[in-house]
Parts: sequence; C-alpha cells; structure tokens
Amino acid sequence: MKAFLMYRDQDFGVTARLPTNTADLTKDLEADTLFRAMAAGDDFLLEVAKIAVLASLHEPEAIRYRQHVLSDCLERPEIVREMYGMAVEAIERERKVWGWTSEMPQSTLHRSIEVLQIFLSLLKKLRQIADKHGAAFRSEGFARFFGMLATELNDEYLSIIEDHLRRLEFRSGVLISAELGKGLKGVHYILRKPEDPKQSWMERVQGWLGLTGRDRFVYEIADRDEGGFRALSELRNQGIAHVAAALAQSTEHILSFFAMLRLELGFYVGCLNLRDGLTRKGEPICIPEPLAAGKATLAGRGLYDVCLSLNIAGRTVGNDVAADNKALVMITGANRGGKSTFLRSVGLAHLMMQCGMFVPAESFRANVCSGIFTHFKREEDASMKSGKLDEELRRMSSVIDKISPNSAILLNESFASTNEREGSEIARQIVRALLEAGVKVLYVTHMFDLAEGFYLAGMDEALYLRAERLADGQRTFRLIEGEPLPTSYGEDLYGRIFGGPSYACL
Repeated sequence: MKAFLMYRDQDFGVTARLPTNTADLTKDLEADTLFRAMAAGDDFLLEVAKIAVLASLHEPEAIRYRQHVLSDCLERPEIVREMYGMAVEAIERERKVWGWTSEMPQSTLHRSIEVLQIFLSLLKKLRQIADKHGAAFRSEGFARFFGMLATELNDEYLSIIEDHLRRLEFRSGVLISAELGKGLKGVHYILRKPEDPKQSWMERVQGWLGLTGRDRFVYEIADRDEGGFRALSELRNQGIAHVAAALAQSTEHILSFFAMLRLELGFYVGCLNLRDGLTRKGEPICIPEPLAAGKATLAGRGLYDVCLSLNIAGRTVGNDVAADNKALVMITGANRGGKSTFLRSVGLAHLMMQCGMFVPAESFRANVCSGIFTHFKREEDASMKSGKLDEELRRMSSVIDKISPNSAILLNESFASTNEREGSEIARQIVRALLEAGVKVLYVTHMFDLAEGFYLAGMDEALYLRAERLADGQRTFRLIEGEPLPTSYGEDLYGRIFGGPSYACL
C-alpha cells in the first residue's frame, strides 16, 4: 500500500536531499518562523516542514500535482486531520505493545497479532472515510489513495484477515508435522491447518478416541514435568517460527504504510496550520502558477513577507510586482522603506510555490528555479577572522560555485562594506556575469553608482523599483517603479531619532 500524496510515482522521505545553501537560505529569509508556524508546537511537523519547503520541486507538473492535493486539504481540513490522527495513533499504539525478542517465535507471534488487530481497526476507519468522503476529493493524489483503500481493503479481504488472526491465536492448540532426522532429531517442521472449528463436539470426541478410522498416538506430560513442558514449548516454537516471522513482516509493512501516511499528511497538516494562522489575521493566500524554467517570470499582487506577518500583531503591507521577462530587478529608495522585506517576500514565495504550497499574496506566478540563493549583509561579529568585504566575497564565491542556470539570487546590500565606487564595480561585474549565465537577480542596494549604471545602460530585461516615500517623509512600505535616486533619505531617520533637522557639513 502506498499513499503517493506528495509525488505521483514515489514516496516522500525525511532523507530528501536539501540544498547546500540551506543554512544561509533559512537565516536570510527568516524561514524558521515559517517552519514554526506550520509545526504549531509539534516537533515532528517541524522537521517535515523544513524538509518539504527546502527540498524544492523543479517541474511545474510535479508542483501542480501537490497543489491539487493541497486544494483538497484546504477544502476538507477536518477529514485530513482525522486521517493524520489515525496514522499517529497507529504508530504510538504499536510502540506501546510489549513483546520479547524475535528469537522467541511465540512472543513474536503474540505481539504481531496484537499489533495487527490495532492496525486492522484503524484500516477499517480509513476505509469508512474513503467510502463516505472519497468521492468529494477531486485531486489525482487523493482519488488514487481512496481508490487504493477501497480496492485493497474491501470487505472480503478484511474478513479474511480477521479470520486468519483468530486462527493464529491457536485456541484449540497447534497442529504440527515433522520428520525425524539424524540422531532422531525433528526436522522439516510444518504448521498444519488446525481442526475445523465448525466440527461438532461428538466428531471431536470420536477423533480423540480414535473412532474416525485414523490411528492416533497421544503422549501426555505430567503436570510437574518442567523438562517436558520446555520440550513441548520448543516444539511449538519450531512449528510456528515461519508463521511468526511472516506475520512480523506483515506488521512492519503496514507500520511503514502508516509512517509514510503520517509523513505525507504531515506536510498538508502543516499547511493547514499556517493557513489558519494567516486567515485569522485576514491575510490573503493564493495557489500560485508555476511556469517552466528558461524564461524569467515574476508577477504578483499583494505579495507580502509571511514571516513578518507571523511576527507582528497587525497585517503587513503587500506589494504588486510585474517583472515578466526581467532577469534583473534593482530595488532602491528610502531607508526603512520595506526593500529587504520585499526581497524576503519574493524568496519565500518562490520556496513555497516550489514545494507545492500556497503563497502569501492575492495572486502570484513565477518560473520554476533550479535553485534559490541569497547573499545578505551580515552584522560584524567576533568570529570573523577577516574584514567584512573579505567575508562577503568569500560567501559570494561559495554561491558562485553552487549556482546554475535558471537559478535566482537575492542580494541585499551586498558589497556595501567598502566605499561606493569599489563596491559598485565589484557588484557590477558579478551581476553581469550572473545575468550572462542565465541567473535571475534581485538586488537591494543603496549604491547609486551601481543602480544608475545599469539604469543608464537601458537594459530591456531590467526592472527598477523604488521604496515609496511621501513628501512629508512618511514610508508607505510599498515599492513603485522608478529610476534610482542619489539619496536614501537618511536625514529622515536622523530627524526622527534626534528630534531635529539634519545639517550638511560644508
């Protein structure tokens, strides 16, 4: 039995390969806030969220498959949470079933029967959900999942399993055949079908008395013969060893099904947790449109930083962006105007789209990227063994070693640790090389020389956004299209903090 709720043709695993820049990506985009919101205090869901979000899908069709499953979950969250709870219950109850080691077949058999009885009751509940609600789920993933439950767990099959489990309790004893080997030792032990439980009492008595025409040999063990009972127990273990091993294997198979179901539904439960948190605040979400790689596409309406929203009481300001066919997006403007926030919103939207999630926006579409990379400024700390520029260049070198065509890179105040002329020249050469390599670049910068240089070049594939500032100095936290300005309005901050006008030194 397979769930196939995350992929069309494979299982979802906790060993999924994460990008090599996971640590920087998580830190720069503040993604831990997103993961915690999806987990809602559950450590297992926290790990599932990290793996699912960071291990991006790279084919639009694979993304849409997962989106359709998510849409079903968003429409019927109670049913999805109920099935997830069953998977969790199966795993937790199995752990509590006491049993001895596999070297004792009788113990293995007893434990396996008890565990399978637990699993059987939960599988019946899953079947009931499939029968009652399966037709309402429209996605390919859920249609196949419920179809599998209906086909493989039909009434006849479940009845046969119940009958086998009753028989394996051996309430009427164990019937075993064997042959004599060397040294008169028993060999070729085979468990035989027990007497027909429907046989009448008189027929059984006749059998015991040898009145059925068959020879019967009976050996009785004295009540205090401990050695005899040990020998009898060994014979019993020999006879049921193969059955016990097969039953234990069946138990592991069904347990692995519940474990995979818990893992795959865990991602969607995390999405439901996040959706609930955002909708309580009135924040919009949408199912994005993933487009094929190769053509730079980025367009959204009301796009906001989901992690910022989760960390504040009120709603965040969303931004519209229209950057189709724009390989370079240069973002400038007023200090504290929302530039870095917008940059993070784009990065998080890309990650969420490429793992099959909804996106924090009213609408969003983008090309699928082979990788999402970040290069944000770092605060200087005592662990640095060299200057900030040296540290920035080393991190950029590491990114360049890993980045590939059709990737996207988000740069935030990169190379501003040196003077503007040198920083601009370094950044200009790196950005040009990235564009030539087919990498989409979004750059937040205060370096006017850098921004103006690209603007004056008249590049058709470039878009210039500016953090809006009203005439009275107020920030709207919205980005508008506009050419770079030679000021970031730092005097506004000076006046707000020091309570007076700023003065230029002559």
